[in-house]
Amino acid sequence: MLHAVIAAATEEAAKNPLIPEWYDIIWSAVCFVVIFFFFWKLVLPKMQKLLDDRAEAIEGNIAKADDAQRKAEAALVQYTAQLADARAEAGQIRDQARTDGQRIVAEHKEQAAAEAGRIAASAKAQIEAERQAAVVSLRSEVGTLAIDLASGVIGESLSDDAKASAIVDRFLAELEASEVPAQAAAPAAGKI
Repeated sequence: MLHAVIAAATEEAAKNPLIPEWYDIIWSAVCFVVIFFFFWKLVLPKMQKLLDDRAEAIEGNIAKADDAQRKAEAALVQYTAQLADARAEAGQIRDQARTDGQRIVAEHKEQAAAEAGRIAASAKAQIEAERQAAVVSLRSEVGTLAIDLASGVIGESLSDDAKASAIVDRFLAELEASEVPAQAAAPAAGKI
């Protein structure tokens, strides 16, 4: 028996422990092929489909993002153009309002000047009418006083209306003639 143990020990010593037996290799190959077939037919197509769907979704999202960015840029350009148009329109409205304001002010100034001219003309006419009334009133009073004085100086009654009227007219003409040089001298004195 010793001989058998030694033979068995030498036989085992000659075999490499890293290399399995041929039946282990065959069964391992069969299991590998079955598992490989299972993965090849079932798991890999599902994984490939999942990866393709994911890549498609990512590409779709990138396309959507690019489209959204283009739309945002177009909207920005449009809003910028609208803002520029609005600013230009606001400037035109402001200029038009300024022009309208100046025109309205000029119209009101013209109306005020016309009204002032009308009031001044009315006042001048009224003053002239009052002056003429005063001149007529003063003529009659001065005439009466002059006749009374002249009658006292002459010593005779000047009851004749034609004679009295001629004397009064001559007196007033002399009085007005003396006022004209005095009025001409007054502005010349103001200029000096």
